[in-house]
Amino acid sequence: MSQAVNPVESFLRMERMPHIWCPGCGIGIVVNCFVHALQNIKQDLDKVAVVSGIGCTGRIAGYINLDSFHTTHGRPIPFATGLKTARPDMNVVVISGEGDLVSIGGNHLIHAARRNSDIKVFCVNNFTYAMTGGQVGPTAPRHSIATTAPYGSYDAPFNLPFLADSTGAVYVARWTTYHVRQLARTMAEALAKPGFAFVEIIAPCPTIYSRRNRLGDGLDAMLYYKRASKVVNGANTRMVGLELKGPIIVGKFVDRDRPTLLEAMNDEFSAKLGKKYAPYPTGVNR
Repeated sequence: MSQAVNPVESFLRMERMPHIWCPGCGIGIVVNCFVHALQNIKQDLDKVAVVSGIGCTGRIAGYINLDSFHTTHGRPIPFATGLKTARPDMNVVVISGEGDLVSIGGNHLIHAARRNSDIKVFCVNNFTYAMTGGQVGPTAPRHSIATTAPYGSYDAPFNLPFLADSTGAVYVARWTTYHVRQLARTMAEALAKPGFAFVEIIAPCPTIYSRRNRLGDGLDAMLYYKRASKVVNGANTRMVGLELKGPIIVGKFVDRDRPTLLEAMNDEFSAKLGKKYAPYPTGVNR
């Protein structure tokens, strides 16, 4: 009798299993969608590098069987930018959480988008610092409970698609972990898009965020995502902010073109030398 094989297994470092993620956590779904995106575009896996920072989502870099870098807290984007500059033939992907990318790493995020660094950023947003105890994070909705906001958060949360859009990202989208087919398709599009692509992935954290805010378990989160999500492709990113128990606008919001960081560098060299001069090859991974 043949034994069933998980189609994702070959993409994982099985010697590091079992993973640390809690039952009902959405990060495993993100890994599954990412693998399917790589398969769908028939990406040469020797030309993919995954960079992450610190946190629950940051552990993806250690579990996925690709060239990967598990960097310091808040620093995956500059690591990825340097890697892409040194190896423009690589498709460089950042997968990390909102606390890592938008709080301590927020400065790197906005400047990488401004420069249009040719990297892909997949931000898993579970609205809390889950690994370090459940502190209030940069996307925590108002009135949500956290260890550092026991009576409810009063800070205005970041609207991540608007943040990425307004600072220059050429591709911006948002899905939840309920939308697995759409998310895999969006990841594939982002991987093939020249320039700074940003995808927000709303994911449940049943152990910390959902429990403290009485939102139920992982299944309850999926039912909520199904009920509350509204697909609005091309939506004005100013209007897609999130509230506690409010509607979730999902879809592809931005898809535009402008020179990447390496293309701009080559243009500058060419202009100064008065001839076509490209010290940094671009586009070779597409």
